[in-house]
Amino acid sequence: MILVVGGTGTLGRPLMTRLAARGVPLRVLTRDSGHAAALRATGVEAVEGDVRDAAAVAAAVNGCDTVISAIHGFASGRGVSPAAIDRDANISLVRAAVDANVDHMILVSAYGASASHPMSLHRMKFAAEQALQASGLHWTIIRPTAFLETWTNLIGAKLPTGGAARVFGRGDNPINFVAVTEVASALERAVFDEGWRGRSVDVVGTDSITLNQLAERLTAAAGSSARTDHVPLLALRALSILARPVAPAFARMAHAAVEMDTSNMEVNGPAPAAK
Repeated sequence: MILVVGGTGTLGRPLMTRLAARGVPLRVLTRDSGHAAALRATGVEAVEGDVRDAAAVAAAVNGCDTVISAIHGFASGRGVSPAAIDRDANISLVRAAVDANVDHMILVSAYGASASHPMSLHRMKFAAEQALQASGLHWTIIRPTAFLETWTNLIGAKLPTGGAARVFGRGDNPINFVAVTEVASALERAVFDEGWRGRSVDVVGTDSITLNQLAERLTAAAGSSARTDHVPLLALRALSILARPVAPAFARMAHAAVEMDTSNMEVNGPAPAAK
């Protein structure tokens, strides 16, 4: 039995498709009853519950050979954060896996995760990595760069209705993006290839492009002559601070946009500097 936590998200859906094609028994932990019903209709076992609920996590993990954590708390609403999900919930999941005698746990982290990374997501992912590596479980850590689909959706959200592409910041900084299908493929291999146990694997795109280039491609694909709007870097810096008390997820996204506009976002570049 393979448990996928985060199985209904951007990465979880293509991963579930790949694993289902293998014919292996699958289980998903989800707090959405609608998603649970849809999963059961396809033959997937679904456990309803919140990943922050220790009892729900224990029930989901029980009887599993492999646990895959594809969760994140980066863009969610109030009460959900990288600290609550990417660190604390993952550590709870590791503990439950140990208690249930799980054989192998696979953690989706982030490229460049470290204790001193300027983004909280990467710092919290790193804390989860440390807990997993110290757990005594067989483990694999997958470290992807930024998901192409996430930024495609953000930049091109208004194009279908005739609106402009939206670029956050100046948009001229090269960024390595990876397709979620590539990450799903790496996760599938991590499940079945024992040679990947005890390894941290970077999953990166083939090249780097700027947000301006991505916006141009999306506009051309939409057959649109719409302009590209830019959210000024100064405004993003201000929002990353001022929005924290009332809209922490929005503040995190603004901060991420600043980092992506000003830091080295290419593969094998120098580590991001802490701020």
